[in-house]
Parts: sequence; structure tokens; C-alpha cells
Amino acid sequence: MSLTFRNTIFFRVALVLAGATLFISCRRAEQVASVEKETLITMQSTDLTVRNSVNGKASYLFETPLMERYELAEEPYMEFRRGVKITTYNDSTQLVESTLVADFAKYIEPKQLWEARGNVVGTNADGRVLKTEQLFWDEKQDRIYSVVRTQLTEGEDVSIFDSFETNSAFDDYRGPNPRVKVRVNTAPKRDSTQMEEAVVDSLVMVQE
Repeated sequence: MSLTFRNTIFFRVALVLAGATLFISCRRAEQVASVEKETLITMQSTDLTVRNSVNGKASYLFETPLMERYELAEEPYMEFRRGVKITTYNDSTQLVESTLVADFAKYIEPKQLWEARGNVVGTNADGRVLKTEQLFWDEKQDRIYSVVRTQLTEGEDVSIFDSFETNSAFDDYRGPNPRVKVRVNTAPKRDSTQMEEAVVDSLVMVQE
């Protein structure tokens, strides 16, 4: 009786331990599967060009050397590891309204949110040029914003912002007062030997 009882206890403990081990293994398998879903490429395209039109008129042109889609992720997304170029067009004139280029981009599909990173440069039809290392574009709200250092060039004026917000046309920007604002003096020096002075003089602080 004693031996049988002990064997029964041992068997029950073994079952509990086995069950716990199985549970932990399943949990780890689920976690691994979850991680794999987040990083599992379900679609890939090279040298991709997408043209979008509204009522027969060009809306935007999207170009990338490489697109990878992860549709099994919790929030399906697309990555563009080799960079992107996005060109938007004016609905009325069909002229280029703005361009945006970056070394890397990511698009979160449910949120309709773009993230661009690395040598991000945006331009608009008025000649404004925006440069930063990270930029977000909320398609739903037509809102482009950055929370890192951003440089905005307007003609001869160059402004540096710690954060920045504008629309897809880069023609209505908002943000705190620029941390630095300079004016570029493009007038050449008469004496070419004074090139070093010209470089120094090319940036003139503007008092606000």
C-alpha cells in the first residue's frame, strides 16, 4: 500500500511537472510564432512604381527599389529598406506639388501612417526644402510631423526646429519658434582669394 501510494504521488507530481513543462513550451512556441508573424515577409516586389489617379487626374507617384509586406503582423505593415520617392501632383494644374525622398520608409496599414528615416528631404512647388532624419506622415489627417531636428529652407532663409509640423504640400507649417534662423548670402566675393571669408559670411544670423 505504501509503495503504491508513493508511486501514485510520484506519478501525479510527474504529470503536473510535465503539464507545466508542456504549458511553458506551448507559451514559448506561441511567442516564437508571434515574433515570426511580425517578421514574416508575405509579399515582396522590386523596382516598384505605383501611380494613383483620382477622376483621371494624377494624384501621386510612388517609387521604390524594394517593397516588403508583413500582412500577418498584429498591425500589417510594409517596409521599404532601400528607400522611397513620393511625388504628389496638384489636382487642378497637374504640376508637381511636392516630393519626398528617404533612405528607409515604413507604412503601417491600419493607421495609414508613414515613417521615413535617413536623409529625409521634402520639397514643394514654392521652393521650400525640408531636411530631417525622421518624419511621419498621417494620411488620414494630411499631417506631416517630426520630433527631431528639422531644417527648413525658404529662399535665403534657413530655420532649424526641434520639432515641426506641416501638410503634404509643405505650404502650411506650424511649430515652435525656430531654435536657429540664418540668412544665406549668395552674393559672390569680388576677390576669389577671399573664399574662406565668403564661407564665413554666407550665414548671417537673423534677429527675430
